[in-house]
Amino acid sequence: MNEPRWPAAVTVTAAIALHFALPPSLRVGPPWVGAGGVAALVLVSAYALRTGHTKWNQLLGYGVAGALTIGLLTGVVRLLIALTERRETPVVVLRSAAVLWAANVITFAVWYWRLDAGGPNERDRTGGPIVGAFLFPQLALAEQSPAGDVVSEAWRPHFVDYLFLSFNTSTAFSPTDVPVLGRWAKLLTMVQSLISLTTVVVIVARSINIL
Repeated sequence: MNEPRWPAAVTVTAAIALHFALPPSLRVGPPWVGAGGVAALVLVSAYALRTGHTKWNQLLGYGVAGALTIGLLTGVVRLLIALTERRETPVVVLRSAAVLWAANVITFAVWYWRLDAGGPNERDRTGGPIVGAFLFPQLALAEQSPAGDVVSEAWRPHFVDYLFLSFNTSTAFSPTDVPVLGRWAKLLTMVQSLISLTTVVVIVARSINIL
């Protein structure tokens, strides 16, 4: 059975909505332009998958992740500038930091989902247990259980599993229950933790300032 794609589409739509919650000074251009571009990529990617053009689906998926990353990094950099130059009110900075933290979770969840074990299309093609950059507990349990009675040997991670991984990385600054095996994955989790730490520091600093 193929991996469902709708959880990723719904989550990316949430990321597009988050872009509208940022003040104009932290956005990349007019909000409707960026949102329309990402939405178009999602729709064309879905059409490519439906018509069997998995290669184009994967490339367009990278485009979606790349667009989310550009928006996230631009927002974080501009947030730090606004904080040091006091361009925005404390309430706006606090809200923006929370929005960027949530965007950070979604953006890296999309990257992990798209890159791990070749991405969802490759995982669908191979079927069965996968060898990826993340060792999910279910994969370890299936391997340790000769009878396969703990977890099915055909278990594969879906988008929600990568979203959970990304949420934990942003919250605890570490992947918690999912060991990171791949070097690229280690670098990405380091970057995600750094961005999360930056936004949390801004939130704490502004909260103290408001109090």
